[in-house]
Amino acid sequence: MPRFTPAQLEAARDRLVPDVVAPDLRVLFCGINPGLMTAATGHHFARPGNRFWPVLHLSGFTPRLLKPAEQQELLSYGLGITNVVARATARADELTAEEYREGGRLLAEKTARLRPRWLAVVGVTAYRAAFDERKAQVGPQERTIGDTRVWVLPNPSGLNAHWTAATMAEEFARLRVAADGAPGGPADGAAPTVRAAEPR
Repeated sequence: MPRFTPAQLEAARDRLVPDVVAPDLRVLFCGINPGLMTAATGHHFARPGNRFWPVLHLSGFTPRLLKPAEQQELLSYGLGITNVVARATARADELTAEEYREGGRLLAEKTARLRPRWLAVVGVTAYRAAFDERKAQVGPQERTIGDTRVWVLPNPSGLNAHWTAATMAEEFARLRVAADGAPGGPADGAAPTVRAAEPR
């Protein structure tokens, strides 16, 4: 991971980061918006301390721990990444309510076009704001977008102390079981397998 000066990171503010997407994915993961490290590198969930990539592996979505720079490899597993809001900020609380609502509208259009089996929004607060679902909780949602079902996952940011990598991996694994099942099948299939955390 390259080292960036504060000035270089600040220069990445408002930069757009290309999606990692293709039609008919198993799961399209949706972050809140790119952070400055993601914008500077062009790699999603690139900030050190973000647990997205380790949890993706622990939950069984990927056979090995991918680096952010290997994000294009996700497509070979039927996975992709987009964001609710496209512009990069230092913190998610810099986004306005209007940006979330517009982001939700654009995300619904993108989802309808790409037709993933599941849309997985990582961050319940962002999901509530984007889709005006104020009482939504982590887990499968009633909402569908065309034939795409929606699952809300915990935010993998290192700032989210309510979830450990292990408990987060359990929730990701529940989604993996659902995504691997028959379309329209039960959201909670067989008990998911979660990999043991590897020593650091």
